[in-house]
Amino acid sequence: MNYRHAFHAGSFADVVKHAVLCRILDYLRAKEAPFRVIDTHAGAGLYDLTGDEASRGGEWQDGIARLMAAELPEKAAALLAPYTDVIGALNERGRLRIYPGSPAIVRAWLRPQDRLIACELESKASVQLRHNMRGDTRIKTLEIDGWTALSAYVPPPERRGLVLIDPPFEQPDDFQQLSNGLAIAHRKWATGIYALWYPIKGRPEPDALAKSLIRLGIRKILRAEVTVQPLSDPSRLNGSGMIVVNPPWALEAELATLLPVLAGALGRDGKGAWRLDWLAGE
Repeated sequence: MNYRHAFHAGSFADVVKHAVLCRILDYLRAKEAPFRVIDTHAGAGLYDLTGDEASRGGEWQDGIARLMAAELPEKAAALLAPYTDVIGALNERGRLRIYPGSPAIVRAWLRPQDRLIACELESKASVQLRHNMRGDTRIKTLEIDGWTALSAYVPPPERRGLVLIDPPFEQPDDFQQLSNGLAIAHRKWATGIYALWYPIKGRPEPDALAKSLIRLGIRKILRAEVTVQPLSDPSRLNGSGMIVVNPPWALEAELATLLPVLAGALGRDGKGAWRLDWLAGE
């Protein structure tokens, strides 16, 4: 699979990932103590939905466009506000043109005392990332392999924060890399929050990832998944998942509210589905 950020900007998978990301950021901001976010596969940071790459597949029309047009229950809308407010601030009312990647979303919610390290290895995307994040002294952008960064930058000086791991899944061993990378980082920083994104085409790879993570013996691992269509065609991206290690105490209840709403808004022909469970812990 090739999950290049620019081609899939604003897709249903981005919506799920960034909704979860914003709930974690909201938790981190609730305490005065500073925090750091380490984004291991950051992409370019901002995306023009009318540009060649995003327009080629038009995936944003079945993702963020659907969400922004949906009539959401009041409680779900409030939980999504930290995410949708960032998108609204970047676009004219009623017109979607710019979509924020995870670095831009994090930047919107950093306080003066907080920091972001955004890593991107692909040269073109790294140059764009540096340009899009320029002028903000709270942010460091690095052209570095995300798996290297995952080990090199934990634990952060702040001792509070989040590591977002969102690889492009261009290599066949990326699922195993997720597990291996988490194991190394967690040994160095056991109290950090880790959010791991993964694609769902069929069940074998996500289920193997879950088993691999369970074997690590980490105490608190929450799994959240949304599928937008049945898994009958394993050549298609049918869903996506987020693994959260050391999740904020309220995240399970928040996702229990959000996931069915997202599955309903993003599902194709009413066939969206969701799952929320603990791989380890609660």
